[in-house]
Amino acid sequence: MTTLFDPIRVGDIDLATRIVMAPLTRDRAGPGLVPTELMARYYAQRADPASGAGLIITEASQVCPEGQGYLDTPGIFNAAQVAGWRRVTQAVHERGGRIVVQLWHVGRISHVSLQPGGQPPVSSTARVANGKTYIAGGFAPVSAPRALRSDEVPGIVAHYRHAALRAMEAGFDGVEVHAANGYLIEQFLRDSINDRSDGYGGSIDHRCRLLREVMAAVAGAIGGGRTGVRLSPVTPSNDAGIDSQPQALYEHAVAQIAPLKLAYLHVVEGATGGARDHAPFDYAALRRHFDGAWMVNNGYTRAMAMDAVASGEADLVSFGKPFIANPDLGRRLREDAPLNALQMPTLFGGGEAGYTDYPSLEAAGA
Repeated sequence: MTTLFDPIRVGDIDLATRIVMAPLTRDRAGPGLVPTELMARYYAQRADPASGAGLIITEASQVCPEGQGYLDTPGIFNAAQVAGWRRVTQAVHERGGRIVVQLWHVGRISHVSLQPGGQPPVSSTARVANGKTYIAGGFAPVSAPRALRSDEVPGIVAHYRHAALRAMEAGFDGVEVHAANGYLIEQFLRDSINDRSDGYGGSIDHRCRLLREVMAAVAGAIGGGRTGVRLSPVTPSNDAGIDSQPQALYEHAVAQIAPLKLAYLHVVEGATGGARDHAPFDYAALRRHFDGAWMVNNGYTRAMAMDAVASGEADLVSFGKPFIANPDLGRRLREDAPLNALQMPTLFGGGEAGYTDYPSLEAAGA
């Protein structure tokens, strides 16, 4: 029987276990949105597959300056950022780990103070989201967006392709395209947000076009075997209302990108960080359209994760907040050991506190 702790080949990437560290925004990038030595230490702490993750997915990293939506989130679009990320990938690889970077454009979930020249953020729509983002001084309502023109969309696709190539320069094992949680790609997917009447709006097929073009561009640049994608079919995150036909939409979306032979599909079940039964959705039916590795996320306990892999319902399980407080989460899952408590006040921004100072099992015992 396959277990959570068995190795697996995911596309072109060999993993020692099926335990994945989910992408987690921590807002600790340095000037120029460059990853720091502190970030390298944070990821390295979780990189040993014997005690940490079989695969690390980095915090979401913007593919262009306009893609930023939160203070001090790292980029993956220029040489300085590539150099910073290279320190991270080297530290992870030195411990035997594997790491992919999550490629991100927030779309309308941003603030003019974070945009080049104070311009409005861009989206599929000009409607403002009912939500907040993290800027200098704390949380603030997001700004009203500007709807992208049709002739601007190919430039967005090019940003993703460029960022994927930069990721390879930085030494990553692959990339994950963030198409979930109410950010730009999902702003095009869902008819609860997308109010366009051009070739990127209206029908399900048109609304899937940006996802299809981004995935084709990224996989074409670095190979499908090093490319993953994250979807969240029913999450309400960032004022993303449920689509009028979520099952039909996401089955079509997955069927459209399946020919690219992607390494994995990472699906958030239910409401991100919330109720798993937030809205009805048949994830098994979704999986039938995809031949790559199937990664599941959202509220998985040790028992749930072990059952999902043993039953064949999932190939990999990603854990978010538990990996923040437990750098040796892999060992704790293997030994059914107690978990450290999460320090909520230190989640976003700051330094070592609540970031690299969580104790391992040995340190806690000592």
